[in-house]
Amino acid sequence: MLRHALAAVVTPLALLALTGCGTQAAANTQAAKEDAFTVPAGVQEQYQVLADELAEKGKTVESGEWTVNLITEAAEPWFDEHGTHFRAPEAGETHHIEIIPVEASTGRIVPDVPITLEVVDAQDKVVQSMELNFYYSTFYHYANNFTVPEAGTYTVRATLGVPAFNRHGEESDTPPLVEGTTVEFKDVELS
Repeated sequence: MLRHALAAVVTPLALLALTGCGTQAAANTQAAKEDAFTVPAGVQEQYQVLADELAEKGKTVESGEWTVNLITEAAEPWFDEHGTHFRAPEAGETHHIEIIPVEASTGRIVPDVPITLEVVDAQDKVVQSMELNFYYSTFYHYANNFTVPEAGTYTVRATLGVPAFNRHGEESDTPPLVEGTTVEFKDVELS
């Protein structure tokens, strides 16, 4: 009974659309669909700023399913404890070292990745090793402030663990990003 009532309403509406009476409505529906898929300005800005910073002072290494990006800057402040406490750079911190892990096949920044970063000197000695924190900023990234004893050229080694998030899929699928990776960035100038 309900099916017949719906058909009685839907059929005339469909005929109106086909005969031109619904042309404007169809155009509005198409425009709404196109607008619904517009990438928000903040997402566009995120990737543009990331590309600009990588071009200016970054490095990129490909490894399996990963594109791993590195940016080094002077030590920076941040809000920690869920945004309730401002933390200025501590005495002796010299660099803010950022890793931006990206899924190579999609270009998306990957959340929930455990990352350890090591700064290695020319004698292959680890100068400092730290777990990285996840940061909300213009673009999402993982970072921490490091203390580099003297200016020079270093190797930066990033070890990415397996992201802790669940993955949608069918039992027969091969889930993405189920292996971490270790990458090295050679000849990183830390001054």
